[in-house]
Amino acid sequence: MFAASGTAAAVRAWARGERKPGLALWERAAEAGVFALTAPEAYGGVGPLPVELGAAFVELGRHCVPGPLVETVAAAVLLGRLAESGEAAPAKRWLPRLCAGDAITTLTPPGGGPYALDPDAARLVFTVTGDGDTLRLADGHGPLQPSLDPARRLARPHGGGELVAVGPAVREAVEHAAAWAAYATAAQALGVGLALLEKTVSHAGERRQFEVAIGSFQAVKHRLADTLIGLEFAGPLLHGAARALAAGGDRHDGPSGTPADVAAAKAAACDAAYAAARTALQVHGAIGYTSELDLSLWIGKARALRTAWGTPAECRSKLFHA
Repeated sequence: MFAASGTAAAVRAWARGERKPGLALWERAAEAGVFALTAPEAYGGVGPLPVELGAAFVELGRHCVPGPLVETVAAAVLLGRLAESGEAAPAKRWLPRLCAGDAITTLTPPGGGPYALDPDAARLVFTVTGDGDTLRLADGHGPLQPSLDPARRLARPHGGGELVAVGPAVREAVEHAAAWAAYATAAQALGVGLALLEKTVSHAGERRQFEVAIGSFQAVKHRLADTLIGLEFAGPLLHGAARALAAGGDRHDGPSGTPADVAAAKAAACDAAYAAARTALQVHGAIGYTSELDLSLWIGKARALRTAWGTPAECRSKLFHA
């Protein structure tokens, strides 16, 4: 579906603030049921189904689909968790719209800074304030800020806004949603890394030096093999994280509530994608540094996803204390 959609052009348009091509991709993802995978059937969903969500996000990353995909998923999980704790009104109000793709949503990460991703394109901008126990719906945002990934548009949501929920149930729901967000980010990063490897292998087979393809050089072969191994090792960790979430995420690392399996998958997948980006840059040579080449879109996303919803150091810290 995405291979035939010209996603690179949609990403470039999104970076310029032109939303129409990106929204068309978003609608196709919603029609395929991607956002319904995180919500209970009572609110228009078919989930939560973390294994299926991971498979979908690998492909979203492979094709570099723009927009607050992870944040919409996190918001859906948060609202569903609140409903389980007795706060059903927000879920009834917004979850069916999220599942249907009618409400692009963004969410500020708890403890991750004051910026929200793509609030200019989102209809719903949720903010977590206080001690992580207050959920609000922002009524606007400040000026957009640049990002490592030009298609990731950041802005600070306005303070105040409608109070959605407050209390310990919010804090627990936010922690649960953050685990799902880290997992979806890992899946997206894995897809980005796989795409970068595919593009680099193709280039190495076509680019010729000394009348032979550079892919025949031993140093290039070793670099590509190392990249493949990193991505291959990240795949089972991602599946393990999905199983942990499906089982309720029993293995926690302490106050953050993130399952250790998710932290392992996030660190491995994002590091593998970042390594794939570095390999792609080096194997492509000088042309790899140009923004005109579509490769740059995947390289920028790999770098940005590496620190989104948990840096490698934070993820490893969670593992050490699990």
